[in-house]
Amino acid sequence: MAGIVLNVEVREKAGTGAARASRRAGNVPGVLYGGPRGPVSIETPRRELDKALRSGKFVAHMVTLSYKGETQPVIPKAIHYHPVTDEPLHFDLYRVEENALIDVEVPVRFLNQDICPGLKKGGALNIVRHTVSLKVLAGNIPEEIKIDLANADIGDVVHVSNITLPAGAKPTIQDRDFTIATIIGRGGKQDQDDGGQGAAG
Repeated sequence: MAGIVLNVEVREKAGTGAARASRRAGNVPGVLYGGPRGPVSIETPRRELDKALRSGKFVAHMVTLSYKGETQPVIPKAIHYHPVTDEPLHFDLYRVEENALIDVEVPVRFLNQDICPGLKKGGALNIVRHTVSLKVLAGNIPEEIKIDLANADIGDVVHVSNITLPAGAKPTIQDRDFTIATIIGRGGKQDQDDGGQGAAG
C-alpha cells in the first residue's frame, strides 16, 4: 500500500456547474464508485491531490480515503487533466478491499541497459509493452515490474513468462506468452508479435 491518505468532502450537487464551483473554491471534484452505496460526488483540496500525484504512487495503487474520520481503501482509476495547463480537473476512485482481486496496469522498468551486451553491440531495445496488465490483490500491487537486461543479447525476446510477479499476481492475458520487449540489431524490424514466438532473453 502506498501510504497515501486523501481527505475528501462530499459534494452536495453533481454536474458541470457544481464541478466548476468546486474548482473555484480551490478543490478538485471527483466521483467515488463501487460498493452498495453507488457513486458519490466528492472533492479534495487541490494541494492534497497535487501532493498525492507527485508521489508517483497514486493512480492504480491502493490509497486511503478519509472522510470525517472514517477511512476506506480505494483505487484511483483515472485523473482528467486540463489540455493546456495540465492541471487536474477531475478524478475517479473505486472502493476496494485489500483481499480483492483487481485488474491494474503496472509500468515496466528496464535495468542495466548500460551493460546490456546486445545494446553495447549497437542493438536497440524495442519495447512492445510499457505496462503489463495484472490481476492482483489490491493490497499487493507492485509499483513497477523490473526487467534485468544485464545478459540480454541481440535477438533475445523478453516474454511475460520471463518476469517475476508478486505472489498471487498473474497477467490478465492468459491465452499466450506475450512479448514485452526485444533486442533488435541494426536495421532490424520491430517485433510486434504478441504470440510468444522467439527465445527468452
